[in-house]
Amino acid sequence: MKTLQNAGVIPLFPLYAIVWFVQGTTALDIPLEVLGHVNIEQLPTITEQSPTSEIAFPFDESFSIKCEAKGNPEPEFRWKKDGQDFHPDQDPRLITKENSGTFVINNNGNVTEFQGIYRCYASNKLGTAVSQDIEFIVPNIPKFPKEKIPPLIVEEGQSVVLQCNPPKGIPPLQIHWMTIGLQHIEQDERVSMGLNGDLYFSNALEKDSRSDYCCVAAFPRIRTIVQKTAMSVIVNRFESVSGSESHDSTGASANSILHRKPQLMSPPGGQSDIRLVKGDLLQMECIAEGLPTPKYKWVKVGDDLPTRSRKENHGKLLRIPKVNADDNGRYMCTAENSLGKTEHYFTVTVEEPPQWEIKPESQLYMIGSEVTIKCTATGKPQPSIIWTENGLPLRDAPGSNRKIFSDTILIHNAKANNSAVYQCIASNKHGTILANANIMVMNLPPMILTKDEQKYAAVVGKSVVMDCKVFSSPPSTISWTKDDTVDSVDGPRFFVYENGSLEIHNVEKDDTGQYTCITTNPEGKSAITSTLDVKDATKIMELPEDIKVVRGSTAQLTCHAAFDISFKNDFQTQWKKGDLEMSVDNIKNTGYYVNNGVLQIINVSHEDQGIYTCIAITPLDQDEASAQLIVLDVPDPPVDLVLSEHKNRSVKLKWIPGDSHNSSITEFIVEYEESHWEPGKWKELLRVPGNHASAHLKLHGHLDYQFRVSAVNAIGRGLPSEPTERFKTPPAAPDKNPENIKIQGHLPNELDIYWEPLMPIEHNAPGLEYRISYRQQGSEEEWTEQILKRHSFVVKKTPTFVPYEIKIQAKNQHGWGPEPKVITGYSGEDFPAAAPEDVNVEVENSTLIKVKWSRIPKEKIQGHLGGYRVNWWRMKSLLETKKSHGEKHSLTFTGDRNHGMVPGLKPFSEYSLIVMAFNGRGNGPGSLPVMFSTPEGVPEQTPIFKATNPKQNSITLIWAPPLESNGILMGYIFQYQLINDTNDLGNLHTVNISNPETAIWVAQDLEPHSKYKFYLSACTRVGCGKPITEEGTTIMDAHFTTVPAADVNFRQPTTLSIPSTTLSPVANATLSSIVPALLNISSSASDTFAKISWIPGSGQKDSEFYVAYINNRKGNWKISEAVNISQNFHIIEGLEPGSEYTVRLMTKNWVDNTSIFEDVIATRGKGYAGIYGGISTQGWFIGLMCAVALLTLIMLIACFVKRNKGGKYSVKEKEDLHPDLESQVMNDDTFCEYSDNDEKPLKGSLQSLNAEIKAAESGDSLVDYGDDEHGQFNEDGSFIGEYTGHKDRGSMEVKGTHQITA
Repeated sequence: MKTLQNAGVIPLFPLYAIVWFVQGTTALDIPLEVLGHVNIEQLPTITEQSPTSEIAFPFDESFSIKCEAKGNPEPEFRWKKDGQDFHPDQDPRLITKENSGTFVINNNGNVTEFQGIYRCYASNKLGTAVSQDIEFIVPNIPKFPKEKIPPLIVEEGQSVVLQCNPPKGIPPLQIHWMTIGLQHIEQDERVSMGLNGDLYFSNALEKDSRSDYCCVAAFPRIRTIVQKTAMSVIVNRFESVSGSESHDSTGASANSILHRKPQLMSPPGGQSDIRLVKGDLLQMECIAEGLPTPKYKWVKVGDDLPTRSRKENHGKLLRIPKVNADDNGRYMCTAENSLGKTEHYFTVTVEEPPQWEIKPESQLYMIGSEVTIKCTATGKPQPSIIWTENGLPLRDAPGSNRKIFSDTILIHNAKANNSAVYQCIASNKHGTILANANIMVMNLPPMILTKDEQKYAAVVGKSVVMDCKVFSSPPSTISWTKDDTVDSVDGPRFFVYENGSLEIHNVEKDDTGQYTCITTNPEGKSAITSTLDVKDATKIMELPEDIKVVRGSTAQLTCHAAFDISFKNDFQTQWKKGDLEMSVDNIKNTGYYVNNGVLQIINVSHEDQGIYTCIAITPLDQDEASAQLIVLDVPDPPVDLVLSEHKNRSVKLKWIPGDSHNSSITEFIVEYEESHWEPGKWKELLRVPGNHASAHLKLHGHLDYQFRVSAVNAIGRGLPSEPTERFKTPPAAPDKNPENIKIQGHLPNELDIYWEPLMPIEHNAPGLEYRISYRQQGSEEEWTEQILKRHSFVVKKTPTFVPYEIKIQAKNQHGWGPEPKVITGYSGEDFPAAAPEDVNVEVENSTLIKVKWSRIPKEKIQGHLGGYRVNWWRMKSLLETKKSHGEKHSLTFTGDRNHGMVPGLKPFSEYSLIVMAFNGRGNGPGSLPVMFSTPEGVPEQTPIFKATNPKQNSITLIWAPPLESNGILMGYIFQYQLINDTNDLGNLHTVNISNPETAIWVAQDLEPHSKYKFYLSACTRVGCGKPITEEGTTIMDAHFTTVPAADVNFRQPTTLSIPSTTLSPVANATLSSIVPALLNISSSASDTFAKISWIPGSGQKDSEFYVAYINNRKGNWKISEAVNISQNFHIIEGLEPGSEYTVRLMTKNWVDNTSIFEDVIATRGKGYAGIYGGISTQGWFIGLMCAVALLTLIMLIACFVKRNKGGKYSVKEKEDLHPDLESQVMNDDTFCEYSDNDEKPLKGSLQSLNAEIKAAESGDSLVDYGDDEHGQFNEDGSFIGEYTGHKDRGSMEVKGTHQITA
């Protein structure tokens, strides 16, 4: 068992408790619930009494002497005053009331006769309770006696004591020495007031003479101030024999007779004894007379002074508050001057009034038991113990079964008549204490005071206490059972308290049920039941997290909890900021919003920073979690800017950083404003690391500055500080000369010189000018000089491209700037005067050549060599006989080199090539043309490959030969395999078609109603090109010859068939004139648009037609504007992804059953990837490459324009030097064109195509070419590098007159 006040527990097996009663500290109280069941007599108990000291203040109207008690029967009251019987009810001057011992004394002028010590007795038939002594004090009005005090006449230097002798009164007493004009007498080491109120003069001075020394005594508790008759002091000046006077440092006359060592005026003698009560204030005082005025020291003999001690009154008074036994001992006071010293010892003894060590307690005993009443007290001196019974000395009370010892009463075999109130009285000279102990001897059956069928609820994991409050005598045995079991509850989680309550620790769900409390003693038995319902514990599942937010933004703290479902209507979530609850009332009209456990703080300010606590509350329990909100902000402005260490052209700036607002300051920005050039405009001067708070500022001359500082942290830059005072610098010569000097020659006989002028603040003084000096490098000529105010100069009539030495120096009215540096530049360039010789071409493969040439002599360059430019033209295909001068291509090789790689050629073609040098002026003459031919290559893809005429076991494939065969076409490789709608693929079938004229093939022996994928590659003697793919589906039986639209995939180029439609004569005429003009019609579809392509026939360049299309699931026909046949293609935009469309080419702008041709296309959704799918066919990849090319074009154009700005050569020369970039990367037929990248992924491999595929993928790329082994950008921004694979690299010109670097 354990008591409610004791944290320790002792489990009982079986679990039960013995219960006596509910016990008070000073009285035995039978609970009211018991009295409701049975009338039990009770001993009287004092419940209220007046304090042990009651003062009758004269301004109070009345005074109550209180004594209240309870008992059964009701107690009767009687009083004793000063040991004699006192009857308040018999004195008409006193007010009493029934059933109360309290009486009231009216303040009607005769209060003094009631002064005395009172004691109250409360009695009934069982016994008598006695109160503590109550002293009623009637204070007298304190008065000083009327007297005539003669003047006190002393010689200068003598000691003086003015006695106060204040009247007695109610403490505390406050004494002041004042003049008649209520001015305080000044006190110091020489003049001071003692504890007794006397005023002491260690040695008198003439200035002490006055006739109005008044002692004033104040008694604040009785609101009284009295004043003693004024006293007069006359101090006679001492005159020496010679009549002269002298004074020491204290102001006293130098009197050899009056100078003396100290003597104590208070206290007298060499030692004193002080006895006081523990807790009182100890005051020890030494006041000595002497001349010179003494000084004071205090020590405790054999120990240190207590740390609580304080020296006051100029060292004359030692005060120790709240003394205790440790303050006992001897203290020594020493008064000392230059002539000697005197000492006084204080022996301090700390005593104590009586205090209870063991206080007798009220108890209930059963008849026949052994009763022990114990009472001990401590104090100094040791208190004496006196016992009384019912207020009478114990020796006068009969009782043969009782024994009395000094501090103990023993009652053997107690009987009912032993019930009484026993008083223990402890006394010493410092006071008396009294305690009542109600001893009741009686037997009672168990009475359970807790209501029956109480319902309790608890949460899992917590503790619950179920009450079973019992009153009985002898004590009851208590046990608890659960549900219908007869055994007591058992286990370490169950505890029964001494008052009968059952506590269950760490409650579990299985603890739910009905519990019974059973109480038993020899007088009877009683029981009650209680019901326990165990709930799920409340727990915060989503805890708020610490966050940092920027001021002005929104902060959100989330708090979600799990709780027992039965609390659905009682659950609530509360938030606190610090200790302040954020209720609806105190967050109304603020930036706080609480909704469903989420706290939002809008427009966060610095005041919102703090700890926020979420509390999830149910009627039984709660859980809470806290998070810290840290508000970030830009730093506050620095403050207290100070300029120091002033010099002519520098100053030190110091500041105090402002609040960083939870983000460390990374740097400070120092700004300046000057009033001469740009008044009011602040500019940055320098930046200082965030851990510095000062900076040395180097300044320009002839300016009037002021400065300010702003701080920067991770959030941003804070506001600037207030500006400093003005700081003016004197004028001076320039500190620097012009920089960024540029030397150019736009014309062969001129030298253009430009430089960056000094900023206005760098002038340092008025009258800024520049002296430019120049001469040819290596000559012995004198410098040619010019004084200028502008910042450019042109030297005329110079030789072509010769080096010059130039220097520029700044000057103002105060002198020259520092000695300038000499720089070298060249006069104007001219075009190269010679062409490269020995041009030779080595053919590397069908698309790549290596060009070699001899460098032109250095003297023929006539400028800075930019490099060499190779121009070439395709004259014809070797399949043709007629030559034509094709489009010019150009490739630039920067630097001094004699070879380069030219990629991107057409296989099986004849070319013409020239090489020229170029410099900053332009291109030189071209070399003699060199003719060369490229070998055969693999063919391009066939432009048309279409699956048509599907049957049950066959599909017809038609195609057109490749537009560029890149050699002699030898035939085709045709392949196909079953794909259906699964990832499992059929075997790959291969057919070698050796006749290059073949344009149709029937795939035989196919499975009915199956989907196939077909591959076609054109071949030359070198190899086969990249295959084109197509899909087709066989039909179920031979009666249906059309392909279902859903089974046809038109994302690869397909040939559109012309529907067989009966046409009118007009239509026939139109078709006869239009259809021959449309050759190789094909389509390709993306997700949102489709492209219809064709090749115009000869003689039909101005014919027009219309494109109509319709969504097969929904929508109406839409018709395009008139389309000219010469366009080659038409784009249909705005299509829906994953949809089927019918497309028609019409000869008129309305839709009917007549059309040139008709087909069904499907926009891209989820398609199939074939065995040839790759990244190069991905639309996004093509788009990305186009974007990269376009950005490269823009950058190169910008570089070329910047490089050639200011040139004076012809447009044709510029075009030759800067060819067009666009033609290399754009083609109307291929730009950003979509291809089929959604082909079905195949698990098989095309073994027979391995060689052809490798050959098709061996094309050269421009990115494999450059200037040298590492590749770099030349001066005009173009990329240069070597050809990979052990080939020399170069730059190339692709098409037209637009240039791109490789």
